[in-house]
Amino acid sequence: MGVFSGGLQDVPGFGALVAEAYRREPVFTAAAAVLALIVLPTLAAMVIDRRMVMGANAWIKPLKFEISLLVYLATLAWFAGWLPRDVVASTGYRLYAAAVVTAIALEMIWVAGAAGFGVASHYNRTQPVLAAIYPVMGLIAIFLTSATLVYGVVILRDGASPLDPVFKLSVGVSLILTFVLTVAVASHMAGRAGHSVGTEGPSAAVLPLMGWARTVGDLRVAHFFALHAMHVIPLFGLVAAWLLPPSAGLAAVALFSISYTAFTIWTFAEALMGRPFLGAV
Repeated sequence: MGVFSGGLQDVPGFGALVAEAYRREPVFTAAAAVLALIVLPTLAAMVIDRRMVMGANAWIKPLKFEISLLVYLATLAWFAGWLPRDVVASTGYRLYAAAVVTAIALEMIWVAGAAGFGVASHYNRTQPVLAAIYPVMGLIAIFLTSATLVYGVVILRDGASPLDPVFKLSVGVSLILTFVLTVAVASHMAGRAGHSVGTEGPSAAVLPLMGWARTVGDLRVAHFFALHAMHVIPLFGLVAAWLLPPSAGLAAVALFSISYTAFTIWTFAEALMGRPFLGAV
């Protein structure tokens, strides 16, 4: 029994990592591979198609979705190795996994389709068809995110888990928090006219790579940290399980999880008040 149960200590390279992920959860791994394959055509579309949507290249949103959902699916595929084998082998789970991948496919068709027409997929209330689809896609997004809740609950309830208890707690709690925080932030964002809070100037500064506003509030910051609870908290749990005795490790994971949640809520509150996460100097 240990933190590195399930093959983590034996992965020598990228190929072995992918093979292990496929062994753990073939449906999610295959879907992640498809998303990886369409990144290059999307990059090519960005170079060829210079149309702008809401101040950015029309294809930047599909690219962000591809990368984000790829990471999401790859993470779930790896975490599936810590689910009870009878759960993963059940018909109900296989149908659920297929439904999650179908939901992701629908999300990508929606986002890429809007880019192809040179219009916004999100916050688009001027085009009747897209305006009608928007709330439906919101429900689909909640469904695909529910995989983190399902995984978190099942991992925490598994009394026969081979994981170190400290690491197990960090994984289970992180997955549940990912669902709760993401749905809370995203649901509020969906009801607004956009992700910015405040009035940006004509040459408003943004954070490189992330694109977050640096002169007004930006709700995408909280959304980002909510989504990545499933990565940050287990990483902390890995270190805590390695360095601390069990009782101290469990307390440290609990405290860190509370702190991470508070930090995410703080970024959300700051954005709602129109304050940038990292203001322009």
